Amino acid sequence: MNLQQRSYTKELLDRDDIPFEDIKRNMQELNFINTTLGGHQITIKGLQQLAVNLEEITVCEIGCGGGDNLAAVTKWCNKKNIRINCIGIDIKEECINFAKQNTLLSNCTEWITSDYQKVNFATKPDIIFSSLFCHHFNEDDLKNQLQWMKENCSKGFFINDLQRNSIAYHSIRLLTKFFSSSYLVKNDAPLSVARGFHKNEWKNIFANAVIKEYQIDWKWAFRYLIIYKK
Repeated sequence: MNLQQRSYTKELLDRDDIPFEDIKRNMQELNFINTTLGGHQITIKGLQQLAVNLEEITVCEIGCGGGDNLAAVTKWCNKKNIRINCIGIDIKEECINFAKQNTLLSNCTEWITSDYQKVNFATKPDIIFSSLFCHHFNEDDLKNQLQWMKENCSKGFFINDLQRNSIAYHSIRLLTKFFSSSYLVKNDAPLSVARGFHKNEWKNIFANAVIKEYQIDWKWAFRYLIIYKK
């Protein structure tokens, strides 16, 4: 695959006819990948930079899936004695129902089944974030997404997503070929990399969204952490 240009091939996960048991297996394997390859640690680093000196925070994740990212930040906040209130937004009701089963999130989470763009908060969350969500969208969608996140957070937002990179593409393709039991992961994991962005492409998206003050840092393994502080 030519990774000089971004792929616009849709992932299987974005289809409406995938059985939930297959989606569930996909979410379980993605949680394992995030844990072992440091994806959750990148999310926590984003939270750390926006939660400085806060004793209580409200954190919202758009495209929360099975809730593994919210569980990771909740676990970190518990260790730091920070009171956390979570809001998880996902368009798939089955994903929300699955996330509700996570015992780490049982006492501190509001779940919203909706397209995030249709959500209106009575009180804005301190921090909004997404993880492995942005590459599902085109550039115009992302411009609107950034503007929505900026408008609806009180402290800032951050993004944890993939860098389009040939090493990352071929590595995850081989790893999932031999070690994954999910056809969704086998197909979508390398495709997700091909749908990712280069740093300059992110800069163009932020420019189109008229957001100037942000930082973008490369993280292992082949991800970007992008932070906007109000």
